[in-house]
Amino acid sequence: MDKHLKTLQSLSKTLTTLYQTRTPYRINHGSTNSTRPRPSGSTTIDISSLNNVLSVNTSSKTALVEPNVPMDKLVEATLPHGLIPPIVMEFPGITAGGGFAGTAGESSSFKHGFFDDTVKKVEMVLGDGKVVNVHPGEDLFRGAAGAVGTLGVTTCLEIQLMDAKKFVKTRYHRAGSVAEAVELIRREVRNPRNDYVDGILFSKDHGVVVTGELTDVKPEGETPRTFSGGWDEWFYLHAQSQPKAAREEYIPLAEYLFRYDRGGFWVGAAAFEYFKFVPFTKFFRWFLDDFLHTRMMYRALHGSGESARFIVQDVAMPFETTEQFVEYTAGSLNIWPLWLCPLKRRNPPTFHPFTTLPNGIEKKEEDMMLNVGVWGWGPEKPGEFVAKNRELEEKVRELGGMKWLYAHTYYPQEEFWKMYKGRGWYDGLREKYNAGHLPSVWDKVRVDPEAAGSKERHWLKRQVPLGGFYGIWKSIQSKDYFLHRNAAWKWKGEE
Repeated sequence: MDKHLKTLQSLSKTLTTLYQTRTPYRINHGSTNSTRPRPSGSTTIDISSLNNVLSVNTSSKTALVEPNVPMDKLVEATLPHGLIPPIVMEFPGITAGGGFAGTAGESSSFKHGFFDDTVKKVEMVLGDGKVVNVHPGEDLFRGAAGAVGTLGVTTCLEIQLMDAKKFVKTRYHRAGSVAEAVELIRREVRNPRNDYVDGILFSKDHGVVVTGELTDVKPEGETPRTFSGGWDEWFYLHAQSQPKAAREEYIPLAEYLFRYDRGGFWVGAAAFEYFKFVPFTKFFRWFLDDFLHTRMMYRALHGSGESARFIVQDVAMPFETTEQFVEYTAGSLNIWPLWLCPLKRRNPPTFHPFTTLPNGIEKKEEDMMLNVGVWGWGPEKPGEFVAKNRELEEKVRELGGMKWLYAHTYYPQEEFWKMYKGRGWYDGLREKYNAGHLPSVWDKVRVDPEAAGSKERHWLKRQVPLGGFYGIWKSIQSKDYFLHRNAAWKWKGEE
């Protein structure tokens, strides 16, 4: 704690000085799960050292964590105490601070809400250097959740925990259409036994809805299913192979929480499409396993420059218009699979995505919406890539949905603020908490469509597969592969 306080004091002093000259700045957290181009040329404050779990309190069932604590380290700190965060983002490298300042909704969010709904207190350094503690119900807490750090710097979070169980009793429900998959999810989120619900659409006539129930009891002789080992099947491939008759299996808790890490859901399959000479077989998924975890893939994606032509968009859709949206993605983007994740809907004002049902459509869900994950190759030419992303943004708005802000975002400023019901509430907070000199949310998340549409990647990165090899080299330099090799959360047997 002494180290934390020393870092906090230094940060406060630095931000006070910058405030006196009204100098804007950006924060370096040490890692990123965003696919947006990284800005350059602005003052950068490095807080990457704030990456420790400070305490786990078994009496209050809370954890005190610094913002750059990734999900795998948080789980490793709480599990020995028989506790787990209610919301655990499915990629091990996503951080607690990122979950609060961004938007984190996962397969338990139909029950517990967004990640910030599990946060009891946030320590922040405001734009003028003042250190404050902020609690749910306060205007700054609501405004800062999802505001990508534009109202102050998060330096510590108190996270509510809950009792952990040994396994997740997992059920696979096959769907023969998009409408059936949506209806299955609608039904399963109302099932009180379920602790986790999500779904995968492999095509218009093949979907799988996955539900999970926490339990300490496993039938005798039942072998737990794991997904962290190099020879284990990727989770989405395992789900795809499930028969039409609903079946169940038992997955160790942490293995379930991070089941999508290997292969990054299914984005890792795109690497095999890029390196056409490498077959997409179980042997090569094992042989190249070090490079096919999410941390390494993010490094390679940025290093290679392929993020400039890879569509990575998460959108919140009304249940009622999800089928129409899938019709659009199938026809215009031809991206499969798609992820479906039910979430509690939050009313504005908020920077979390929320849905607004178009006129003339009968409302069936008052408090829920569906996250549709659209991740796949886009057009190679920059101008066409931008046009497709803009087309997607317009279709999402037309159908009453809204995007997550971690990805490529091209909205003009007026259109952006109109989506969030104006900027008066936000500018009022910026003035009240002395953050007016900082980049706004729009400033931070927007990609200039004209610049992006005319920008060509470095000639080397355009050469396939040389650009990919450069990305791999950059990921190797990070040594992130040691993190999953040595992960303590992996299932090691009944003992």
